[in-house]
Amino acid sequence: MKKILFITGKLAEKGLKTVIDSIEDKKFSYEIRNLNVNVAALLTTDMIERRIGDVNDFDEIIIPGRVRGDIKSLEKQLSKTITRGPDELKDLPLLFGAKPVKYDLSKFETSIFGEITDALNMTVDQVIEKAEFFRSEGADVIDVGCLPNKHFPHLEEIVQELKNRNFYVSIDSHNTDELIRGSKAGADYLLSIKSETYHILENLDSYPILIPTDNDITEFYKLIDRALDDELIFIADPILDPISYGFTDSLVRYVNLREKYPDIHIMMGLGNITELTHADTSGINMIMLGIIEELKLNHILTTQVSRHCSTVIRETDLARRIIHAASENNLTPKHINDGLLVHHGHKDYAFCSDELIEMQGNIKDKNYRIYVNDDGIHLFNKNVYKIFSDPFDFYEHLEVSDDAGHAFYLGVELARAQIAHQLQKEYQQDEELSWGCLVDRKVDNKLQSKELGPTFKKRK
Repeated sequence: MKKILFITGKLAEKGLKTVIDSIEDKKFSYEIRNLNVNVAALLTTDMIERRIGDVNDFDEIIIPGRVRGDIKSLEKQLSKTITRGPDELKDLPLLFGAKPVKYDLSKFETSIFGEITDALNMTVDQVIEKAEFFRSEGADVIDVGCLPNKHFPHLEEIVQELKNRNFYVSIDSHNTDELIRGSKAGADYLLSIKSETYHILENLDSYPILIPTDNDITEFYKLIDRALDDELIFIADPILDPISYGFTDSLVRYVNLREKYPDIHIMMGLGNITELTHADTSGINMIMLGIIEELKLNHILTTQVSRHCSTVIRETDLARRIIHAASENNLTPKHINDGLLVHHGHKDYAFCSDELIEMQGNIKDKNYRIYVNDDGIHLFNKNVYKIFSDPFDFYEHLEVSDDAGHAFYLGVELARAQIAHQLQKEYQQDEELSWGCLVDRKVDNKLQSKELGPTFKKRK
């Protein structure tokens, strides 16, 4: 039978044994070795090499997930297979059972048109800068927005500069002159074409996005049939209406359109929902992409105008990948990627209150530990154990009056812990809170030790 050596610190030793013993049908025997540090996460591979002792009897060594350093070098020095465990102790059984499936998020079948609504009021360079940003967020096509009854003198220059930088471009206007000018400048798509403007397509090479006139679906179907008879390549959009203005009926139009024309390309514009609804857009986009995936729609038009819509393209890009992976694997869109879980967490808390109280009994130093669970924010060291939900309640119990740097550090950490507790998010001391795809987090390179924070650097 395989024999495994588990490396840990003083505080986690008992918890580690409990977790290992909970694994059913173990195919290994084991030993736990405490390397005489309180917190296992503070270990480095160099420390492990110095302290680990004789390992000849073991087939594999499993080290804590937050250990920093070069594992390959440690393997070479010890001549043993070394595995980095999970960051959270309670996830350890995953190493010995069905490992989490890694889903392929590189695939999707829906393209994103990102609209620059105020392109008319921007310089060419400003449009290019925003287009580059939209592309980096996930947009496949840059939609150049025009404004009613406003002359757009630099339309051609914008289109040409975008094409020179390998962008796909659409012109968003109901003005036939602007549509013609944009097409002749090299635009790939014209958004939008109605029955009364269809005639301009005769001498243009751009692909039209067909829309109904005044929501007249009968005439819209006739327009689509005309385009099919003319053997045009086109996209149809029956228009999604805002909530309170026919939203549900407009969804039915998409269902009916797909049933009637199973093979045509269809676009859905999401701005009427995201921009005109005061709700966080990550959830809205996930639901709408689910509808889009089930109806096999091909294109999305979206905007980032309102402040609450400032990350819509990024969210839409991730949502289309998650939803497609779920569809391909016949799953609900859960446990595929948590990038759209921006406010709440989904994991169980690492420790219950009884476990934290027991942990405090083994602490021999004055360093404060902070944890969060359903009972509140837990702060403790060898002398004190307090549970509150408001950081200010800890103030009189903290022994940091002569250490401004440490006081500042605890203030930051307790503020993070309060947010985590209020939103039921995961909290890990010394780590930034996760906000899903909304905020880029610093990459935590476990091959390197963390630099000292500003409050710990040696004063001159």
